[in-house]
Amino acid sequence: MTDHTPSKRVDAARNRHRILEAARTAFTDGGAEASMAEIARKSGVGSATLYRNFPNRRALLAALLADEVDEVCAAAAKAEGDSPGDRLTTWLRRFFQYVTSKRPVVLGLLEHTDTADPVFDTRGRMLAAGQPLLAAAQDAHQIDGHLDLDQILDLVVAIAKIPGTPEYRQPLLDAALAGLHRRST
Repeated sequence: MTDHTPSKRVDAARNRHRILEAARTAFTDGGAEASMAEIARKSGVGSATLYRNFPNRRALLAALLADEVDEVCAAAAKAEGDSPGDRLTTWLRRFFQYVTSKRPVVLGLLEHTDTADPVFDTRGRMLAAGQPLLAAAQDAHQIDGHLDLDQILDLVVAIAKIPGTPEYRQPLLDAALAGLHRRST
């Protein structure tokens, strides 16, 4: 007789994914104060499963941050658009989404570690992921060649830090990204 139950590895991976999704939602909705018990409940797993995957709050927050960085870096390779400049802009919008949504996770991590921890060293990965997009847009003479990706990411981060609602910040981001594009003279 053949057993058709999923393997333990598949089940474990599914549980880990469910925990991370529930944690992402909990930290986005409730800020850094979301409890581990609430995350276990929202993910549909028991506390033992949660703690087997993430032995403490810091481990869960670090995994969330790493997952989000992985997603943003992967998005650079898949960025869509009609031109190199459009693909860069698409990825910068995804980066903006990351910056505005990671705040509760980072605040929670700061309670459990210091900023010298390697988990906070995401800038280099972002630069490596986005550099080919910027180079292609500059080679196509669509983005000013005097700008580097550090400057552009700093601009996006600065806009993300402006107090106010997403609806308030969005037109500012749109104007800044439009300003990156070279104008034909």
